[in-house]
Amino acid sequence: MQINRKQEIVNQYHFDARNAEWEKKNGVPKTKVEVNFHLVKQDHEANSTHLVAVVRFMVVFKDFVVSGGISQENEVVGRVVNQPGDYSQEEIQEISAPVLDMLRRLTYEVTEIAFDAPGIKLEF
Repeated sequence: MQINRKQEIVNQYHFDARNAEWEKKNGVPKTKVEVNFHLVKQDHEANSTHLVAVVRFMVVFKDFVVSGGISQENEVVGRVVNQPGDYSQEEIQEISAPVLDMLRRLTYEVTEIAFDAPGIKLEF
């Protein structure tokens, strides 16, 4: 599958210390990482599909939480799809890989700076 990609965009990235008092009142946060595709354009003449991959995330650790959203516009060449669900699991992983890599990289770098120690590596 040929994919023409634009630059990843960090729409939001938050690093927050956990607050036990706030969590008692509002509930304990839960880890959730979700990738969605937003269909932008179907180009039948060029036989391509334009879509935006968006990862929304909240990753909870013992003492802190990272949360936010990262997106990237992609053109999938050689295929027109009617909905993002038409892609196979392997294609979904290939399309979403750069936004997940950006999340890994940001988390590693931020935690390395915040703790003045080797950063935390996310696994998914």
